[in-house]
Amino acid sequence: MLTQGEDVEVHALAGRGWSISAIARHLGRDRKTVRAYVSGQRTPGVRNRVAPDPLEPFVAYLAARFADDPHLWLTALFDEVVPLGYARSYPSFARGVRQHGLRPHCERCTGVRGRATIEIEHPPGDEIQWDWFERRRAPWGGTAHVLLGTLPYSGRVRGVIATSEDQPHLVEALDGVLRRLGGTTPAWRTDRLATVIVPGTGDVQASFAPVARHYGAIIRPCPPRRGNRKGSVEAAVRYACGRWWRTMPARTMAEAQASLDRFCETIGDVRRRADSNVRALAQAEPLLALPPLPYPATIEQTGPVDANATVAFRGARYSVPPGFIGAALTIRQRLGSPTLEIVAASGALVAVHRVGHGLVRTDEHRVLLERAVLGTFSTLPPCERKGNHPPGPAARVAARALRGGIEAREVVVDLARYAELVEVLR
Repeated sequence: MLTQGEDVEVHALAGRGWSISAIARHLGRDRKTVRAYVSGQRTPGVRNRVAPDPLEPFVAYLAARFADDPHLWLTALFDEVVPLGYARSYPSFARGVRQHGLRPHCERCTGVRGRATIEIEHPPGDEIQWDWFERRRAPWGGTAHVLLGTLPYSGRVRGVIATSEDQPHLVEALDGVLRRLGGTTPAWRTDRLATVIVPGTGDVQASFAPVARHYGAIIRPCPPRRGNRKGSVEAAVRYACGRWWRTMPARTMAEAQASLDRFCETIGDVRRRADSNVRALAQAEPLLALPPLPYPATIEQTGPVDANATVAFRGARYSVPPGFIGAALTIRQRLGSPTLEIVAASGALVAVHRVGHGLVRTDEHRVLLERAVLGTFSTLPPCERKGNHPPGPAARVAARALRGGIEAREVVVDLARYAELVEVLR
């Protein structure tokens, strides 16, 4: 087989009038090979097959099967062609299918990589793009769920860390991002989140529609299989993960949120965009005013009551009556409300507290806990743990009953009596 360069040289020498033998001697090739390339019978880079193609008789069958289902596994097709007379191994079969190009292209299942793209025009203040990203094994334990919101025109991005991606936490994170951006846009661009879009459709969830109306936003779901339609926030996710998360020194969720805010306001806002930077473009980007309070979604969290009769919620501990120690209680807080409720598994209201920091305990709960703690104390002296304590009268009566009323006699060994017996025997 000749290379592309040798084929070019063969045709150039043949065009100058060289004979086949002269060209063969010049290249060190066989005359029949040179003659085949000169006459066009062979193509450079393609080796002539000596033996017949073992897959050729099965091409029609395989083409029909791929027409039935373009995603059939080759192992399943191999199981079908072996009983039909295919005698080669599976690697030979797979190689033959690739060489013949039998598997058809499925446009519906093809990703966006490699497709033609074009720049999307983003008018100033037109939309916000939303996306979650998760990072397992967060320094404070569990998984960190970070919601990012990006303004595509300026590239300005803000984020909020949450403990879950359910709808109440999504609403809270949305409001937090909007407050950090200083406003909202007429439209929100999101992928097909089940908490926002009804799965399998492009319609907004009935439970999320009031949220959109509260902020005056239109929901624009990405078209099916066009995830790169919100490429601005996807680029922000890659940027935040690489520049912030991988080097973040925070060890608590509150520290991580403060670190993310500093990153977005400093490093994120000074990025270059065209002939300007993010901060300069964002100053000229109009945003709509936000409602004074967030949408009143209810956040719920269930946790155990500690030995000091408190339950943890968002970095603080709230007191409950001491009778609930060890039980699991649910904390509910409506967004924008200054208070929270603690309820039992039965739904009964246990306590109501104002949202605070550190330890929040009412005077009533303090009194009840002090009574419970003092009630366990005793004025008796401590037990004599190393003293002698033989069986008492009650224990001896119980032992006599176990022996059937027969009194056990103590065996006494008198060594003097043994000495007298020895003298008599002598």
